[in-house]
Amino acid sequence: MAMIETKQLRKVFGPIEAVKGVSFRVEKGEVLGFLGPNGAGKSTVMRMLTCFLTPTSGTATVGGHDILNNSMAVRRLIGYLPESNPLYTDMEVQGFLQFIGEMRGFSGAELKKRVDKAIEMCWLTNVRRQMIETLSKGYQRRVGLAQTLLHDPQVLVLDEPTDGLDPNQKYEVRSLIQGMAAEKSIIISTHILEEVEHICTRAIIIANGRILEDNTPDALTARSKSHGAVILTMAGKVDIAALENLTNVKSVEKMDAENGLQRVHVFPKLGQVISHDVLGLVAEKGWKLEGLHVETGDLNEVFREITTKEGARS
Repeated sequence: MAMIETKQLRKVFGPIEAVKGVSFRVEKGEVLGFLGPNGAGKSTVMRMLTCFLTPTSGTATVGGHDILNNSMAVRRLIGYLPESNPLYTDMEVQGFLQFIGEMRGFSGAELKKRVDKAIEMCWLTNVRRQMIETLSKGYQRRVGLAQTLLHDPQVLVLDEPTDGLDPNQKYEVRSLIQGMAAEKSIIISTHILEEVEHICTRAIIIANGRILEDNTPDALTARSKSHGAVILTMAGKVDIAALENLTNVKSVEKMDAENGLQRVHVFPKLGQVISHDVLGLVAEKGWKLEGLHVETGDLNEVFREITTKEGARS
């Protein structure tokens, strides 16, 4: 049984059909990246999954509990960090987390233990007695994450979890998520595709309320024009025609010269590996090779292609 399963989730707001029959599964140990342009329906799906919105039709289960028929059981299993990061800003960090813990049913030594652990996990020790309203956006985001983790939920639903964090803080949060991933089911909505490549085991791309792709980040990146492309840096002239005549090469582009060296971008036909052939040609021609870089691909490019094609807009 999947920890999370959505079944034809649909949500209509007046004349707007925001979500159009979304179905997917998330197993324990998976980190699912939920991607899409603004207005794609990502947050609406998350709000239905966490029982903050009632679907117009369809349903979902979390840990075997239906979101329509047993919403309280679902809420107990989920830690939810909304994009809006709602906090009681007139409370101290520690007091706020104690309040959330009490609402979750904890008290006494168990409550203290959980609050202390959440504060430590989210790097809040030095601000634990500070008023939330005086904290930076990044620290407030960490307080929101702490309340999400307080009850050690089996499922995490995180909407833009690194929004407002500096690069070091983003790294810390990503490491935290990776450390928890094996024991939980995690859904992350993000606009930072680098995060998807680093911490997600799967990625769903949604646009205009529909799922367009559901695959691994590596499989999506492999569809990029630059996947497996080779950048050559050489002293002296380069025979572009000889590179173009290689069997698995699709195209060759000259790049800006750097420190007097020539640079060319050699693109493979989709799914082909060309680095060995390119190196063989370099040796055969006796070119003075100064550098060679094989590209892994560009997830941003694939995302743009998928979400801007004609079928994604209707």
